Amino acid sequence: MSSSDASALFRPFSLKTLKLKNRIVMAPMTRTSAPNGVPTEANAAYYRRRAEGQVGLILSEGTVIDRPSSRNDPNIPYFHGEAALAGWKGVIDAVHDAGGRMGPQIWHTGATRYSAWEPEAPVESPSGLDAPGAPRGEAMSEEAIADTVAAFAKAAADAKRLGFDTVEIHGAHGYLIDQFFWSGTNKRSDRYGGATIKERSRFAREVVAAIRKAVGPDFPIIMRVSQWKQQDLTVRLAETPALMSDWLLPLVEAGVDVLHCSQRRFWEPEFPEIDGENGLNCAGWAKKLTGAATISVGSVGLDGDVLNAFAGKGSGKMGLERLIERMEREEFDLIAVGRALITDPNWVAKIQGSDQAAFKGFDAASLAELV
Repeated sequence: MSSSDASALFRPFSLKTLKLKNRIVMAPMTRTSAPNGVPTEANAAYYRRRAEGQVGLILSEGTVIDRPSSRNDPNIPYFHGEAALAGWKGVIDAVHDAGGRMGPQIWHTGATRYSAWEPEAPVESPSGLDAPGAPRGEAMSEEAIADTVAAFAKAAADAKRLGFDTVEIHGAHGYLIDQFFWSGTNKRSDRYGGATIKERSRFAREVVAAIRKAVGPDFPIIMRVSQWKQQDLTVRLAETPALMSDWLLPLVEAGVDVLHCSQRRFWEPEFPEIDGENGLNCAGWAKKLTGAATISVGSVGLDGDVLNAFAGKGSGKMGLERLIERMEREEFDLIAVGRALITDPNWVAKIQGSDQAAFKGFDAASLAELV
């Protein structure tokens, strides 16, 4: 691959106050490496190395809001409290010093928490379910919902105050916001439930609107969404483009600027029955239906999908040609790279420099440390 072949990945991108030198995003990846929830110099150096490696936009690992049981592991970072926010200030300063751009992914894990950790702690979810037919915790009261919306807004305001360039809301993969979207885990009969995806998106819309009010009109807001859930990889919230529009367009109208559309393999068409086996992927359809900018993600730089990668299988450069083709036709605006950047912080620079011989494939052993 020549550098000219990859030029579509290295065009600048601008949206509101966010100015990026290329189209490559570091995807959020949980590292459970923040002792007692506080980012350290090691975390700052980890992200700085990706900025030095020419990643256009770094999205942090999921970092949780100020709510009971918002995290599901003791070493997931907080995005609240004096110590944790001071740690994040060190992270963003390190990234900026290296010429990078970054946003935190703010998160509430909902009912996915591990029962063996803090078993006495309250568990928040729409209906006291982690998955269909799988009880965990209790349904959130409307007061708890209002407090959670406020906690998301406070985290986003803190991100802007600390100097981050954007913020991402985690609304995917079967965590709290996604549990409201999913009919299998949202059985509420009040205004936060309903028979349709549009009705069940009310909680997410309120989160987005509160964040928009907190950060002002010019600060970019990203939201990560997915059809699939960790509880069930086959789930689809929207079986048709019309249902996808009902799901995503209200989020954009509430203030989302960029939809980060997670799928296990970015090259797979979202609705092949409509536009064929080479049709638009999830991010492509989201862009077409809402007019928002989109980020695609899913097994970039791997020889397989997320499950094989974490099992230590797949470490090649599969899909780059297909990725460049889709970027050239502007199917989506940005592409997020995950596991390839865990092992090799210089992955982007090597793509730009056509240094294929120096590629390091994903190695699951890298998960044990901050390389």
